[in-house]
Amino acid sequence: MIHIIMFGPPGAGKGTQAKLLKDKFNFAYIATGDMFRNHIQNETELGKLAKSYIDKGDLVPDEVTIRMLKNEMNINPDVDGIIFDGFPRTIAQAEALEEFLAESKRGIDAVFALEVPDEVLIQRILNRGKTSGRSDDTDKNTVIKRLKKYKEVTEPLKKYYQEKQILHRINGLQSIEEVHREIAGILNELTP
Repeated sequence: MIHIIMFGPPGAGKGTQAKLLKDKFNFAYIATGDMFRNHIQNETELGKLAKSYIDKGDLVPDEVTIRMLKNEMNINPDVDGIIFDGFPRTIAQAEALEEFLAESKRGIDAVFALEVPDEVLIQRILNRGKTSGRSDDTDKNTVIKRLKKYKEVTEPLKKYYQEKQILHRINGLQSIEEVHREIAGILNELTP
């Protein structure tokens, strides 16, 4: 089983590419934002726990997120791989994910870093905000704040995965089809 991470700032195209790869390679797609919303909406035990942190303005602890990921992975036993989107966001989360995968003698096979300049990201997100229904996609100052937070907290993971020699930098300014072809080509080399 292949495990990959779609990595990049908001608006880079991670979700778009993950959905294309999911169908092409028979992968499960685990987007942590969707996972949280689903657990909270369905009032699961983990959803209630996550909501208790979110309601206080705190981050959901890594242990809770990992438990949710385990559940998601267990409901997808017949797939050939898993795409993680939105997790990990920090080196501590990356280490927690590695420990969890190591329990079943697995690891992360590839990290695809979609690279797009900030000015393009801002425009993409604001355009997406016209139809996404997400309030954090409609205000330019909020978008800029999200990108700043990404650079401070999440971007250091690039170096972390580069050192593990599994980071693949992808020019996110290419067309959706060109980005997909590039990622699929790398995945074809990883799959038997």
